[in-house]
Amino acid sequence: MHRRKYTLGLIAEVGLTAAKPSTTPIDINTKLTTKQYDEHISKDERSVEDPAVDQTAYQRLIGKLLYLTVTRPYITYGVQTLSQFLQQPKKSHMEAALRIVKHVKNNPGQGILLSSQYNTTITTYCDADWAACALMRLLKLCVPCIPK
Repeated sequence: MHRRKYTLGLIAEVGLTAAKPSTTPIDINTKLTTKQYDEHISKDERSVEDPAVDQTAYQRLIGKLLYLTVTRPYITYGVQTLSQFLQQPKKSHMEAALRIVKHVKNNPGQGILLSSQYNTTITTYCDADWAACALMRLLKLCVPCIPK
């Protein structure tokens, strides 16, 4: 199961047919924040550096990337992270979304092989990284439960 035609259409739609593919879907060192967080931390310093982008275009791109996660589970983390900023997307969010598209460009025909002959099980892992979530730490929502 793959989405080759859909992927090639997405790459053409966002204008990245001539762009160099990315080796990773998202840069782990990039800290994506909301506009409110930027205003709280530094009064209008980051807001000028990171302007808002077209909300409709950003939402459409994230929606298309969400559809691709069905056959490309390795981009799920990046797409889920970017989907948190659908209401007020900034330039950094759009650049990160376009990086995922550039990564998908590496192998547009990649997909999932589903066999009808074998009983397969899917094993998943979750890594909760509380320390990297600066926005949630600020809001004090990322406090892990400690059993008493």
